[in-house]
Amino acid sequence: MTKSASSRPDPAGLKTGRPALYDARHQHLREMMAHFGIPALLIVDPINIFYATGARNMMFFSMRVPARYLLILSEGPTILYEYPGCAHLAEECAAITEIRPAQGLCFISSGGDPQTAAMQFAAEISTAINAFDPTIDRLAVDRFPFTAIDALRSQGFSLTDADNVLQQARMRKLPTEIPYMREAMHRVETAVAQLEADLEPGRTEAEVWAQYHHGLIAKEGHYVGTRLFQSGEKTFPYFKECSDRVMQRGDLVCLDTDALGYEGYAADFSRSFICGDAKPTAIQRQLFALANEQLETNAAILKPGISYEELAETAWPIPPAYRDSHYSCIGHGLGLSGEYPNIPYKTEGQPYPLSGCIEPGMVICLESYVGSREAGEGVKLENQYLVHDNAIEQMSTYPLHDRLR
Repeated sequence: MTKSASSRPDPAGLKTGRPALYDARHQHLREMMAHFGIPALLIVDPINIFYATGARNMMFFSMRVPARYLLILSEGPTILYEYPGCAHLAEECAAITEIRPAQGLCFISSGGDPQTAAMQFAAEISTAINAFDPTIDRLAVDRFPFTAIDALRSQGFSLTDADNVLQQARMRKLPTEIPYMREAMHRVETAVAQLEADLEPGRTEAEVWAQYHHGLIAKEGHYVGTRLFQSGEKTFPYFKECSDRVMQRGDLVCLDTDALGYEGYAADFSRSFICGDAKPTAIQRQLFALANEQLETNAAILKPGISYEELAETAWPIPPAYRDSHYSCIGHGLGLSGEYPNIPYKTEGQPYPLSGCIEPGMVICLESYVGSREAGEGVKLENQYLVHDNAIEQMSTYPLHDRLR
């Protein structure tokens, strides 16, 4: 008799606690549906489905191929329409009442006939809703193809955007979520240490970046959402992607983790390093000092109850030489991905575009990038913070690069 392979020990009880985590998120989403007066929610985004139920299946594939979706009735069942042959993957998800086969809703997954598939899809959704409550005629939906949207409307449904209720639900973390976010951070920081140890002249960015991926996946991480790892002249302007560039001794190297880590929770912080054993130049040290000052200044301002506008008004004043290349936002929310809010800078003479305030339960990432065309390089820093009732906790503890201090 062959025994199944055992998994590693679970001293913190995180693996055994998954059902409670999924149930808490599901119930919270139902509460938010009731709060916003949404009788039925129909979602196709795989991260939204995972948040609502704990069911995951081919995340990247599902992001581009709409072939599995979820129907939640606020006072009724939760039905997962799953990819053919995959129903067994979600059988243990207690939040799911029933699993049914899904229609492929794009040209590929529909066998070249998305119109017919969309009509069949809409008829099945209508039948499921009418079987529970035939008076429901409003649906909140997310990123479905327009053929599916048209087909739902042809069934008599009035549609609204589900993004509001989903982002509001995900914005404040539940107590059951925090241990998983801490564990995700710990494991991602271990992967970053592996990357930093491999920062040697003569290696390509991609070779070192691969070590980070290895460390993430080996620790049960899901994936990295971007390729923001660059060196030398590629550090300015920001957002250049990891490539086959050979790193040189003395290069500035910038990393943004952007990881969907343990149990799918994001760990998002940025660090900048010096490649090899070189001493940083005076310009590199100045860029680092300014980026660190920006990060520390904005972190000192961050507190529960502060409005987004006040945060923007009192944020670190970016020196004129670096304004054209500053990061696109002061900070953003985080959970199972980059989430609401995205906190913009204040533009003089224009009304501030974001209302609301920092609330307990939020996880906020503060961003800093300082670089210039004259310097020819830049420094990226970022930290992740948990908002408590009366305090702010820095969740990312990975040390700043000693030689740049």
